[in-house]
Amino acid sequence: MRVHLVTMPWHPLDLPSLQLGLLNRIVRRARPGDEVRELHGSLRWAEFLLERSGGRLRPGDCVEVGSDAIFHGLGDWVFSGVLYDDPGWGVARLHEYAAGRGVFIGTALAMRPYAAAFVDACATEVLAAEPDLVGFTTTFMQNVPSLALARELKRRRPELTVVLGGSNCDGPMGHALHRNHPFVDHVVRGEAEYAVPALLHHLQAGTDPVDVPGLCWWDGTESRANTQTRRTVAPADIPSPDYGQWQAALDASPVREHIHPKLVVEGARGCWWGEKHHCTFCGLNGSAMAFRAKPGERLWAEIDRLVRRHRLLDVVTVDNIIDMAYFRDFLPRVVASGWDLRLHYEVKSNLTPAQLRLLGEAGAVHIQPGIESLGSRVLDLMAKGVTGARNVRTLRECENHALTCSWNLLYGFPGESADDYDSVVDQLPALVHLQPPSGAHRIQLERFSPHFTDPDLGFGKRRPAEMYQHVYDLPEDELADLVYLFDTEPAGISGPAERRLTEAVAAWRAGHADSRLLFEEDGTDLLVHDRRHGRPPATHRFTGWRAAALRHLEDGRTVPALHRLLAADGHEVPVPDLDAWVRQAFAGGLLFRDGVTFVALPTWGEPVRLPEGAG
Repeated sequence: MRVHLVTMPWHPLDLPSLQLGLLNRIVRRARPGDEVRELHGSLRWAEFLLERSGGRLRPGDCVEVGSDAIFHGLGDWVFSGVLYDDPGWGVARLHEYAAGRGVFIGTALAMRPYAAAFVDACATEVLAAEPDLVGFTTTFMQNVPSLALARELKRRRPELTVVLGGSNCDGPMGHALHRNHPFVDHVVRGEAEYAVPALLHHLQAGTDPVDVPGLCWWDGTESRANTQTRRTVAPADIPSPDYGQWQAALDASPVREHIHPKLVVEGARGCWWGEKHHCTFCGLNGSAMAFRAKPGERLWAEIDRLVRRHRLLDVVTVDNIIDMAYFRDFLPRVVASGWDLRLHYEVKSNLTPAQLRLLGEAGAVHIQPGIESLGSRVLDLMAKGVTGARNVRTLRECENHALTCSWNLLYGFPGESADDYDSVVDQLPALVHLQPPSGAHRIQLERFSPHFTDPDLGFGKRRPAEMYQHVYDLPEDELADLVYLFDTEPAGISGPAERRLTEAVAAWRAGHADSRLLFEEDGTDLLVHDRRHGRPPATHRFTGWRAAALRHLEDGRTVPALHRLLAADGHEVPVPDLDAWVRQAFAGGLLFRDGVTFVALPTWGEPVRLPEGAG
């Protein structure tokens, strides 16, 4: 059997497709005699635009439309006119949507005229290989580009078998994709390691795939959806990806000089925190929440192989959360290797300073710690299992260990009030030297999240997000099964409280680059150099118990706990004096207050900071 695997726009240009890399191995492992080819559509699209537009549309524009506009559906819209055989389809709707929300659509409008010719070229390239099966992987805004190409392939060669899979196909989404698009023969819902070999066996034998869990297939003119299994793929059965064809495509690509490629690896699937305390707003992992992780030794062996094969030192892990065992059996191996790796990792925000230090020593330059808020009550509404004080400590320790920290400040949770934000917003100017969030964002309802599955949590009324009106030509009841994002009645803060939060975050982002709040030891004294935006330059000297107190507060303490620690150190400090000093330090912006807990804000050392967007 000849198998052609396809990832369409808008897969990130700087990353190989983990899905294609895994599927390549899955097919060849199950059927060594099969021929497997790949089409890296995002790379082809960037090449196509660069050439056909005479250099006006560049790879960076693909990021603007395909990643930055993910909550506006612009990437899917670019190809919807091809899917529906109407170049003008959805144009008026998009203009109306953009005008109402202040969304820039110029780049998407400039790209759309090239979409039909691109799909035509992709179909020609795929069919030239004379495949028996074409398999698409679809995540986020890859649905419409994939459907457009699938439709064209079946138009030209009706006997071809077309299969879709990926995150966009999980649960009811996969069945809706299947029953609304008759040119799609099969949709794999859930993980592929067991399902794809079973499907290929049925296709070879010419039998109905009634026993393939989760699979959608046509029984005559009826779309059938097999029950999804709760069985998850064991780590031992998750292959190491093969990026050989991606590398060849990248090496031959004229856009190679425009991108900084990175490798993608997978150490774990699912979320160990979500298994017990599913964050209320999070829809990630879908039907496969169960946490599984490869042994650290195996993960390191895979990275070692990929780095040597591709000569790339930037490694992105797709794990939703780091396996805590990796602090014992994986990261020490990375440190011992002596390699100058640059790791990108998602972690939980309550890591200890020692764990963050180990990440830094292992070469982790970028982490996503899921901070989400600095207010403890809002964090409780999220079921994050962490406090605002701990999140501030994490931001500070990222500075101490030169870790770039990406995070979003989320709001709009049912039950929150302005009181939950007032004290935090008041303190944001004191945090200006720490890494700011990407912005303050109102949450959107995600399929599979507790907010979605349990309307009693506050979002009883929901409808498919408005952006899908300019993406799909489908009735709302079908969209309700097909899509991932939903609009609801706004919850939580609004009006003046919302404006105050968003303006404070914008000011934080604007003032961060030139702000510093640094510790320095001077014998037994402790100096704090304050060079934060919005404050006059100052240097504070702390001696005796005050220096000791400030060091103890790096871990976050209440005043009574701090008093006990100082007493254990031999410092006899009257409680009223300690309380007055803590309040003075807080008033000076040297401490963050979370309820009755205080956290020291100065950092050790001064990481190199690049302008926003550099690198």
